[in-house]
Amino acid sequence: MKNGTIEKLIALGAATIHEAQGAKGALDSGIKPIDPSSRLAGPAVTVDIRPADNLMLHYALTKVCPGDVLVVDAKGFIEAGPWGDVMTHAAMKLGVAGLVINGAVRDASQIVEMGFPVFCRGLSIKGTAKNQPGKVNVPICIGDVLINHGDYVVGDRDGVVIVPTNEVEATLNSAAAREEKEAAFRRELDQGRTTVELLGLAETLKRLGLD
Repeated sequence: MKNGTIEKLIALGAATIHEAQGAKGALDSGIKPIDPSSRLAGPAVTVDIRPADNLMLHYALTKVCPGDVLVVDAKGFIEAGPWGDVMTHAAMKLGVAGLVINGAVRDASQIVEMGFPVFCRGLSIKGTAKNQPGKVNVPICIGDVLINHGDYVVGDRDGVVIVPTNEVEATLNSAAAREEKEAAFRRELDQGRTTVELLGLAETLKRLGLD
């Protein structure tokens, strides 16, 4: 089921998944892909690190399984890049599906050339120390979104959304229904109807004096 779930999540995309689960779970828009064509989905390996220190990222790479997505809380610090091309190479050799970091990375051009999906808050040429403790596979928060080990992460050009493990099946069903509804809308638009008609907005517009 895991591979099939990941394929469905990628195909549906972050925006559809976000709406399908009740407009929740979206990371803030400051988290962006370094390559707009990047797409990822997979279970989260959560990492809590100190700003400007990447010791726990090296440790996390000893705990991953193929298909995992590293989700890192670097406390929003963007004046150092705890992840770069060497760690990307190591992660790809282990089958890691991508990285989401509430912080910065460096070596962006090399990472893009390697084809490794990275979503981050910024870029920094500055390196980091390897001294500070942290935690792996514990609950973390990025903004107002709680992320647990094993929750599903979906990312693409639109952004990143988190799907709790126990809500994946319901979210996929809701997303499929939403896709069918939107397909029907497109057919109606092709027949000459308007979005105002399809969404029942006429009364609202009339109330606002927009005849």
